Amino acid sequence: PIGIMVRQNVFLEVGFPKPEAAVMLVRCDLAQEIRRWLRKRRLSRAAGAKRLGISADRLNGVLQNRLEGVSTDHLLGLCAKARIPVSVRLAA
Repeated sequence: PIGIMVRQNVFLEVGFPKPEAAVMLVRCDLAQEIRRWLRKRRLSRAAGAKRLGISADRLNGVLQNRLEGVSTDHLLGLCAKARIPVSVRLAA
């Protein structure tokens, strides 16, 4: 399972507010796991998009970290469809 935890956050370093930076980092982590899933299974973007039930353009955006307009819930749903185990650890 992927573990999402607080660490050095580039979004904080460039000036985003802490709550927004945390969410942006989680979304990037989820997108990274989708990239790994695609690579590990040697799927084309078109084949990966078909398995995930989204358009190839939408998957391409996720793979390139163009995540504006892509919710954390949507990325979690894609991970579930890909059977990527996800765990979330909250830290104070």
